[in-house]
Amino acid sequence: MAIPDADIYPTATGRALETVKQHQNSSQADIIFYAGWFCPFVQRVWIALEEKGISYEYREENPYHKDPEFLKISPKGLVPAIIYQGQPIHESLVILEFLEEAFPNTKPLLPADPYARSQIRLALDHISKSILPSFFKLLQSQDPTSQSTARESLYKSFSQFGDGIKGEYWAGNEISLADIALMPWAGRLYILEENREFDIERTGEKFKGWAQRIIKHPAMQNTASEREHYAQIYGRYLRDEAQSEAAKATRNGGVIP
Repeated sequence: MAIPDADIYPTATGRALETVKQHQNSSQADIIFYAGWFCPFVQRVWIALEEKGISYEYREENPYHKDPEFLKISPKGLVPAIIYQGQPIHESLVILEFLEEAFPNTKPLLPADPYARSQIRLALDHISKSILPSFFKLLQSQDPTSQSTARESLYKSFSQFGDGIKGEYWAGNEISLADIALMPWAGRLYILEENREFDIERTGEKFKGWAQRIIKHPAMQNTASEREHYAQIYGRYLRDEAQSEAAKATRNGGVIP
């Protein structure tokens, strides 16, 4: 039986498509970037590549097709994945850290100070363990009680993230991995506002201000497609029909991969 999620719009659109066109068929690229235009985990890495100015070749990959050749690069068949000097790397947070180490002469997304780095990594942990599970739970829950519980948990998690914000960005005046790891979901909050009675006022002034600023960031806008094409995908989440690994993990109470 066909997987409904496999039938998605095949390419990025809008400003994201313009960015894709700038990074195709590049034989001199440092990175081959396997992406799905619709995926927030992909957008994390895409934003980082744009911010750091790393040359990359963009290759669209529908992870629901489980192409045998792509499975050699990403064993779970998930995007994002990259190839660097012939070697495959997958998982978004792993790739983000790798880019910092492999391209030290590009714009840093981690501070030099070890303690400051540790605080950003704690923020990443909070995003992975608290924010994203609550986000997907609210997105997929069908009954009002479960939605209310998930919504309150998400308010709390966003507020806690906001407590750590030290300036225009999470770590101060420069964008960091703490921002980039959460930016794609800030850009999708409108889905919760329109469908799950999410009220950003409940997240606190610091988070609200950060979210409003971050969705206007050039790298965010340049990697975002037109909303009408996200509607097809997130409609399936809202009906709890999505078959992504994140959706299945949320449905089964597991860890989001």
